Amino acid sequence: MNSAQANERYVVGVDFGTESGRAVVVRASDGAELAGSVCPYQHGVIDRALPESDHPLPPEWALQDPDDYIAVLRTAVPRAVEESGVDSSSVVGIGIDFTSCTMLPTTSDGTPLCSLPEWRDEPHAWVKLWKHHAAQPQADRINDLAEEMGQTWLPRYGGKYSSEWFYSKALQILEEAPGVYKAADRLIEAADWVIWQLCGDESRNACTAGYKAIYQDGHFPTREFLGALHPEFADIVDTKMKRELLPLGSRAGDLTEEAARWTGLQPGIAVAVANVDAHVSVPAAEVVEPGRMVMVMGTSTCHLMLSNNLSEVPGMCGVVDGGIVPGLYGYEAGQSGVGDIFAWFVKHAVPPEYHEAARKRGIDLHDHLESEASRQEPGEHGLLALDWWNGNRSVLVDAELSGLLIGATLSTRAPDIYRALVEATAYGTRTIVESFEERGVPVDELIVAGGLTKNRMLMQIYADVTGRPLGIVGSDQGPALGSAMHAAVAAGVYPDIEAAAKQMGKLRPDAYKPVEEHRATYDALYGEYQALHDYFGRGENDVMKHLKVIQRRANEASHETASPA
Repeated sequence: MNSAQANERYVVGVDFGTESGRAVVVRASDGAELAGSVCPYQHGVIDRALPESDHPLPPEWALQDPDDYIAVLRTAVPRAVEESGVDSSSVVGIGIDFTSCTMLPTTSDGTPLCSLPEWRDEPHAWVKLWKHHAAQPQADRINDLAEEMGQTWLPRYGGKYSSEWFYSKALQILEEAPGVYKAADRLIEAADWVIWQLCGDESRNACTAGYKAIYQDGHFPTREFLGALHPEFADIVDTKMKRELLPLGSRAGDLTEEAARWTGLQPGIAVAVANVDAHVSVPAAEVVEPGRMVMVMGTSTCHLMLSNNLSEVPGMCGVVDGGIVPGLYGYEAGQSGVGDIFAWFVKHAVPPEYHEAARKRGIDLHDHLESEASRQEPGEHGLLALDWWNGNRSVLVDAELSGLLIGATLSTRAPDIYRALVEATAYGTRTIVESFEERGVPVDELIVAGGLTKNRMLMQIYADVTGRPLGIVGSDQGPALGSAMHAAVAAGVYPDIEAAAKQMGKLRPDAYKPVEEHRATYDALYGEYQALHDYFGRGENDVMKHLKVIQRRANEASHETASPA
């Protein structure tokens, strides 16, 4: 290391995603990413059966093993540091982000219940991943009761609290596995749990508390409201959560000796307060002011906005004061399936001839389908789809909805469907944009972060469908970069995230512009999308929900038949 490098300070950002965790080493002076490393989760998404168990999980379940998160710290972080060539003594801080709401029950010292032999075979003792939707009945009751009791926080979440979020999942544990609920000294976001493992101190971040656990105007929900859901639920905030919240960018604590051995970093360096993968990407895109929507696109998409004003936007996931950048209201909306939809199609519905063609070209099957589909003009395939393969997060907030493809004929080919699914997700984003603008939150530009930015056809379709230019975050690891930026603030390199964004953020503005001759066709198709959206999504036709009921009955009968007498 030369003298110039010796005077530099470096930070590590770790992004915990749905399937893997990734670490990047970043130079604090200018945001240069020196090295990165990815660690796939050994157990991935647990949605069939628990590890070492043949007993099937019910539909809509999505669990994870917290040991997989520690494996990221043990492998991805030291590997990234080694590959960067940076001396660990020059690393001054570490920050992390996480999918949310991903939560787990633990003992008072942070031991996950699923790590204890007596709870290993109990599904409710494991981590509930963000896309665990089996708590929909609990979410429905939370919403019904909130309306009945006139809870003022409900409009802050677009009028509906989601099955993906904290209290829905916690209430499901209480009602379906009361022993687990009683044994849990803590119910905690996985993001905060990882910080607990890094610095030895339990903390709660303001972001997940605001967006997922109904922390509004300085308060969690009242004991009266929570107790009306279930008598034993009344004291969940007092007994199983930590009331004190830490602002984003602050220091949660110092890296412990044990965590230093895991990561190869020096003990005592700053550990930043946890954040959410989507929200932390906003300053990484140099966005610290109103008017620009940041879309973090991966398996799902989160849509983030900043504003000086508080508005109640139907179907948004939440608005939180200081939830993204201190001093501004942070708005969140989202689509619960985007990349997951494309991955499902590629895995289960593409004929062998396309696999073989991709192999001969030496490219990924996604890339081959993109290449084929990009040759089409808008509307050429004659298809229209609804993007609800994993439910609808915004603006309908209904996990019971499912996917739809219409217009298929015997001439329909795999690239046609692939393009129609991409277009469907673009229509879903346009619906969200228009919902914000109707409530006085202007969206002048879209900025995209995440792995899907590599799909050029998808990016152009989004520009054409929304009629807005698309900027691209100049990093393949936007969330990890954002976490590193918060680590730099926590370590005192910068006074606040605005200053860090100015020096470390990366953006390629106007990377894609709408093609005007495509606009008329997509406006017409979007009109048809809206008709299907309202027909199937707003109660006029509940066939999707009826199918879910029939599916559950069939699965219950199957489980009863499979269970020993």
